[in-house]
Amino acid sequence: MQNKTIKVVIPMGGLGTRLRPHTWSKPKQLISVAGKTVLDHVLDSLSTLPKNYDFELINIVGYRGDQIEDYMNSHHPEIKTTYVLQENPRGQSHAIQLANEYLDGPMLMVFGDTLSNPDLSLLANETAGAVAWVKQVIDPRRFGVAVVDKKGCVTKLIEKPEDMNNNLAVVGFYYFQDSRSLLKAISEQMDREIKLKGEYYLVDAINIMLEHGLKMRIEKVDIWLDAGTSQALIDTNRYLLENGHDNSTDWLSISDVVIVPPVYIHPTANVQRSIIGPCVSIGAECKVKQCILKDTILEDEAQTTGVILEDSLVGRSARLDRRAGKINAGDNTVVTL
Repeated sequence: MQNKTIKVVIPMGGLGTRLRPHTWSKPKQLISVAGKTVLDHVLDSLSTLPKNYDFELINIVGYRGDQIEDYMNSHHPEIKTTYVLQENPRGQSHAIQLANEYLDGPMLMVFGDTLSNPDLSLLANETAGAVAWVKQVIDPRRFGVAVVDKKGCVTKLIEKPEDMNNNLAVVGFYYFQDSRSLLKAISEQMDREIKLKGEYYLVDAINIMLEHGLKMRIEKVDIWLDAGTSQALIDTNRYLLENGHDNSTDWLSISDVVIVPPVYIHPTANVQRSIIGPCVSIGAECKVKQCILKDTILEDEAQTTGVILEDSLVGRSARLDRRAGKINAGDNTVVTL
């Protein structure tokens, strides 16, 4: 029996302004957290697709998008991937519209800066026209939420509601049985100029589909992690290390290094006379000497000497000497006394 193919659209065209200075030099999807890039974690969320499903990626890229392509070619050459340039981002619906010529049949829409654990095996027997994955939150006003009836069917999606009556936040993971119907709704959305703060949000296109009779239901996820700000990355790093990404046992025998689990330290890192952890990730080829690190991410080839860091994010090839406190240093930054 021939495998089914599903298209997976990942919008990554935004400028990532909330993650400056790191996104001056790379897309936020290539920032490291718990030993992997954000993009790797997003791809991991596709691992539960039914065994008879193949997927093809459609990456919507923008600023520094060539780095996404280079990364995929070197780390995931087995995945068939198409790249679409979004030069002037105007929202999620705009990103999907740009991929128009590559879309047909079923599709997944996966936001490129949130991490979740959807059970995609259900797609093998899915009969609904669309599925939105959701998570209950305490305060839904910062998110989009799903309004559902007694049968669990979606009646409306609301972007950033003003009240707290509905706490089913949509996590940025959607299934559409017919991608062409979604594209038709996006065209109608743009014709009707339905947007918020100058951007065309996907929830408005979905609401148009619901107006035209779309049967959409919800599925809940246990995990929904943010990778959109420096503090969110540190919090996400902590969660991932505490839930399966710790490799501290590989380093417990190093005589002059004290490890406080959980931590992730790349095998090629050089760590000397330091206290590491808890909740620290150290990337490839990093050099760490006489440091105390807690709740901190060091990206590849970063060098720290005589520093005490907490709640810090240190970019690729950055160098810190004799500093203490909380630091948010971009790639190639040098901070010394």
